[in-house]
Amino acid sequence: MQNHYSSHYWPNIKLATPVVLAQAGQMLVNVADTVMVGQVGTIPLAAASFANSIFINVLVLGMGISFALTPLVGKAYGAKNKDECAYWFQQGMYANVIIGVLLSLVAGAIALAMPFMGQEASVVEEAIPYYILLILSILPLQVFNNYKQFAEGLSNTKIAMIITIGGNLLNVALNYVFIYGHFGVPAMGVVGAGIGTLASRIVMAIMFVFVSYRVRLFKEYRGIHVSQFSASAFKRIWKLGLPIGLQSVIEVFAFSLGSIMMGWINAVSLAAHQIVLSMASLTYMMSSGLASATTIKVSIFRGKKDYPSLKHSAFASLHLVVMFMTSMSFLFVSMRYFLPSLFVDEVEVIKTAAGLMLVAGIFQIFDGIQVVTLGILRGLEDVVMPVIGAGIAYWLISLPIGYLTAFVFEAGPIGIWVGYLSGLASAGVFLLWRFRMLYKKRYGL
Repeated sequence: MQNHYSSHYWPNIKLATPVVLAQAGQMLVNVADTVMVGQVGTIPLAAASFANSIFINVLVLGMGISFALTPLVGKAYGAKNKDECAYWFQQGMYANVIIGVLLSLVAGAIALAMPFMGQEASVVEEAIPYYILLILSILPLQVFNNYKQFAEGLSNTKIAMIITIGGNLLNVALNYVFIYGHFGVPAMGVVGAGIGTLASRIVMAIMFVFVSYRVRLFKEYRGIHVSQFSASAFKRIWKLGLPIGLQSVIEVFAFSLGSIMMGWINAVSLAAHQIVLSMASLTYMMSSGLASATTIKVSIFRGKKDYPSLKHSAFASLHLVVMFMTSMSFLFVSMRYFLPSLFVDEVEVIKTAAGLMLVAGIFQIFDGIQVVTLGILRGLEDVVMPVIGAGIAYWLISLPIGYLTAFVFEAGPIGIWVGYLSGLASAGVFLLWRFRMLYKKRYGL
């Protein structure tokens, strides 16, 4: 059996590498903002953490809904049905534009509640303008996501990687100009980071539209009849994508509430939390790239009705993510003082972050297992049970344990991260059990 699995290692790595780079690239936008804003001071860094901890919930909901496109296109691609592939791209664009507008309105309403979330007044004052700029980036990001998920459903993961890397380089360059003030532009601090993020996401969407008229991959689908908006197709995307988005929101919201609880302690804890969360999010997004590639593979094998290969490909990805996240665990623990020092030079922040790095190192493997197994289940279009499992893992296990450990047992910032560890471990075990049970029930192999 080992030979069956090993024959899928390289194909999965080859498909996943561009997705990993693209996913990590999107996360690096936040990391770049954190590093560059951190040089301005603790209050701007805490403001960026506060705004991002709220906005990330809206961001992942939109991304999650767009992920519905990959299994739909992938299954049609596996069955060699070009008309259906084009149909889902067109319907996906309708859906993502509508969802982008709705999410922007919801995110705008949330901004009104930010002053009442228990944060220091100076942090809120700097966070709100930055947050508003992030809201403006939602619609172009949904357009980009539609092109990205369609291309990935066709097993092309390189285009999104190239555009994302270009967008990140642009973001860093604009951050340099607007955060610190160069070339005659006044220094804007955290607001400058928001301008860089907004501009880079607009450019990324425009570039994908441009590429779609130049690359052969899209040409053979562009000539197919353009379908009108279909309520039934929107319902299909919504029914599949909403649970994916909600599952992501449930997890991210738990981390966001952790950020808010960190703010209850002090600005130093919140700044340290943001630093470690940025690094943990980076390894998560890299694993998420492998998960996305696994969704593609599982969807295509479903379309071909090659169920043994589906299983072997899925477990090959699980083997790969365990190896990768184990290496990240050693890195986090062994360099727990050095890595935070790359973000800030304040001793108290670095010391607090080092303690959190120990816990983050422990939960790396669980985080990798749960995200790749989610990718497998999405390829099988099994999206409801993961939402239920996530709700239990993060809201009934992670948050209560984090609150009790941090405030009742007075463990401080590290207690909140002990809650994260408990939730991720629970999610990983449940999702792996779900895949094994579901595969046996459907295919009996």
